Amino acid sequence: MKRLTSYLARLFAADAIILFGIVCFLLWLVNCLRAFDVVSVKGQGVQTLAVQALLTMPPLAIAFFYVCVGIGLSRALLALQASHELHIVHTSHGLPSLWRAAGVIGAAGIVIVLLLANFVEPYANRRLNILNASVAADLVSSTLKPNRFTQVTPGVVLLIGGRSGNGEIQEFFADDRRTPETRRTYIAESARVASDGERYVIELRNGRLEYTEADGRFSEIAFARYDIDVENLSQPLAAVNPMMERDSLELVREALATGWTPDGVLLLANRASEGLRVAGMVLVVLAISAFPSGRRQRIPVPMEALVLLIAFGERGLSAYSPAGTATGALVMLVVGGAVLLWRARPRRVPMAVPS
Repeated sequence: MKRLTSYLARLFAADAIILFGIVCFLLWLVNCLRAFDVVSVKGQGVQTLAVQALLTMPPLAIAFFYVCVGIGLSRALLALQASHELHIVHTSHGLPSLWRAAGVIGAAGIVIVLLLANFVEPYANRRLNILNASVAADLVSSTLKPNRFTQVTPGVVLLIGGRSGNGEIQEFFADDRRTPETRRTYIAESARVASDGERYVIELRNGRLEYTEADGRFSEIAFARYDIDVENLSQPLAAVNPMMERDSLELVREALATGWTPDGVLLLANRASEGLRVAGMVLVVLAISAFPSGRRQRIPVPMEALVLLIAFGERGLSAYSPAGTATGALVMLVVGGAVLLWRARPRRVPMAVPS
């Protein structure tokens, strides 16, 4: 790698990494504030709060990663233009080094975001579900205060009458309203939390399960023993998706063994589209900021705001396009690549006519 390429690549990477680190730290703090009921209501420690907030970070980090790459690249190019280094790069035939440096940053960004989307996020989802189940089990077994209603997750409320010396619970009550179609109510004389090493279960004894439909129909089932999976009880129903806990290699191996499913193909395509977003954003920023200009804008628009607007438009186009979630990224690739090729085209220098 030439010195100019190495210098430009370090410059591009430094701004992107610093911005991404700041964004991740701020998002982590926001997640801590959102999940503070883990400490204030569910009786957990600050360490559990920090880990839970950290495990919710990958989806947000993936969503902001290509924005940080675009803003970091644009800020570095603007700094080069302000110091007239960008003019020197163009006049001294240094454009190949500029394209190589941008290619290195784009390739590194694609690898990082694909690792986040295909491996880190599924692992974090799996660990987060286990942690939430552990918190819910601890809430039921030791932290839950007698004769006090406590919300485990939005839509699920628990109440116990008391707790014996061996940890057994008397007068267990749970109300599950997570689905608007059916309301489930668990009532038992006693209960206890058990674990098989992988999952937690609430063992209910001598009770009944009441179903109330949306149209008012009511049904009741009496039981001598009934087991409730704590993980299912502690998670919002709309967010439970076992495929989100599997990395892409597991999904591919399963698909080769049992056959491809539409949900699996869609999930893999969504994860792959994150890499296209990084490539598209790099091309768009290069097309806008990689060429020096002496013109002054009447209304100066910060490049950071422009990158955010481009990302917002890309997300909106991908969300509403019938062609899939990669539509916006493909549009950025095509438009950015076309504009970049047009602006980088070789131009003829007019020859002086002898008098």
